[in-house]
Amino acid sequence: MFNGKCVLITGGTGSFGRACAHTLLTRHKPTKVIILSRDELKQYEMAQDFAEYENIRFFLGDVRDKDRLYRAFRGVDIIIHAAALKQVPAAEYNPFEVIKTNIMGAQNIIDAAIDTQVSHVLALSTDKAAAPINLYGATKLCSDKLFIAANSYAGTGDTKFSVVRYGNVLGSRGSVIPFFREQCKSGVLTVTDPRMTRFWITLEQGVDFVLRSIPAMVGGELFVPKLPSMNIMTLAHAMCPGGKIEITGIRPGEKLHEVMVPRDEAHNTVEFENHFLIKPNFRFFNKRFDSCGARPVADDFEYNSLDNPWQLTVEKLQELIEEL
Repeated sequence: MFNGKCVLITGGTGSFGRACAHTLLTRHKPTKVIILSRDELKQYEMAQDFAEYENIRFFLGDVRDKDRLYRAFRGVDIIIHAAALKQVPAAEYNPFEVIKTNIMGAQNIIDAAIDTQVSHVLALSTDKAAAPINLYGATKLCSDKLFIAANSYAGTGDTKFSVVRYGNVLGSRGSVIPFFREQCKSGVLTVTDPRMTRFWITLEQGVDFVLRSIPAMVGGELFVPKLPSMNIMTLAHAMCPGGKIEITGIRPGEKLHEVMVPRDEAHNTVEFENHFLIKPNFRFFNKRFDSCGARPVADDFEYNSLDNPWQLTVEKLQELIEEL
């Protein structure tokens, strides 16, 4: 699907964007990969790392700036939207800045993509957007709704919009693994609550799932991969065997367990071998999924990190961490 196409990645200098660009350039044959981001230093550093590739371009720009998006999207076939403000404490303290990027920026992308006749737009979401309790999750839920609804007002255009939702990326910036790794030097790890569980996905798995989802898009769906879960204490023991654990208490805006398919969405959810798909609420969209070959989930189904039967052990977590 990507051969001979121009692919643009917003937030392309982040962990996901760099890995996605590398995969596109090494496994596929796009005519061009465009990195759109705000940070000139990160773009300079990424350009040095990708110097061997002649078909990568770097655009300075912000998703808040609609005029810049119109310029950047000309001739683009596929957009992968990874730009976001995502640090939960910073979002709580600077709410409208996060709203301007995560919500208003999403609408700018939608408008510019429709008007410049982009073929496919896939937006990255987060498990925090399902039943959100913090501002970051709430803005990503709004963003998800905007991208899904965009299919209904694309008019006669052919632009398709879909969303991918997955859990915490193993070892990414802001992840608990670099935090624990530093704490291991003192032999004391701080844990907010020993009951806490999380979904986990590696960066490579996240990129592969996104790139597999784009050819499968019909527009309006939300893709959710089947992922393993882990308990925070299991991770602590895997990273610092025999270390002391200090319980600090749950932080504002933090959940004990993450949800990727809420029970209230079960009636719209179907299951494939390796992922779930949440259909849009618009009835006139449902016929798009009649022949997708999936099976409906139970009415009381919920996909959460606590009840997930696929739980990571200490040994498996140690293997994953060694691979980082």
